[in-house]
Amino acid sequence: MPIRVLLADDQAMVRTGFAMILEAQPDIQVVGEAEDGERAIAEAGRRHPDVIVMDIRMPKVDGVEATRAVVTQDENAPRVLVVTTFDIDEYVFDALRAGASGFLLKNAPPEELVRAVRVVASGEALLAPKVTQRLIEEFTRQPPRPSPPPELEELTQREREVLELVARGLSNAEIAERLVVSSGTVKTHVARILMKLHLRDRIQAIVLAYETGLITPGQTKPGTHP
Repeated sequence: MPIRVLLADDQAMVRTGFAMILEAQPDIQVVGEAEDGERAIAEAGRRHPDVIVMDIRMPKVDGVEATRAVVTQDENAPRVLVVTTFDIDEYVFDALRAGASGFLLKNAPPEELVRAVRVVASGEALLAPKVTQRLIEEFTRQPPRPSPPPELEELTQREREVLELVARGLSNAEIAERLVVSSGTVKTHVARILMKLHLRDRIQAIVLAYETGLITPGQTKPGTHP
């Protein structure tokens, strides 16, 4: 079955361009479009897409509120890939907290859009590499939660190590190399972390790790400070 995609952007030319890029792929089908967040929410309920390519700044209901509305609809809710013109946009951080599974710049090459849709549809999370560290640093500017969620205590020491490395933006392969284990082992650890913390994907894990103070800027390895 092809990946069903809904395009939500207030600029018709952007939607048309994205549609042309995605429809050229044999495994992707654009099932609908929306010119604002309100319509995106309605179309998500009607079209049942796998992925919504969601602009942030839209009339009526912005991309943040639309993201929050669609990801909480039910357990089979579509995954949201946020796209924006600006690499650092305060709304992007809110969208990630609201449940978006990916972040991509509108000026990314066409192949990056295609890859991002596939990655998000597969259940993984994606951040544009050039802004991952800047996004992480932005999260650290927020004060830690006064009381970390009790679920953190359920993590094993190795799971906490993996979570800290995930929060620093490392891939499974990079974590495996760092910890001298297989990529499959890391994938299992990540899956257990997400399950224990009731998180959808790696992006939510990154947000939680920084918001709770589990990791702070400049750490050279898990559990240490510069």
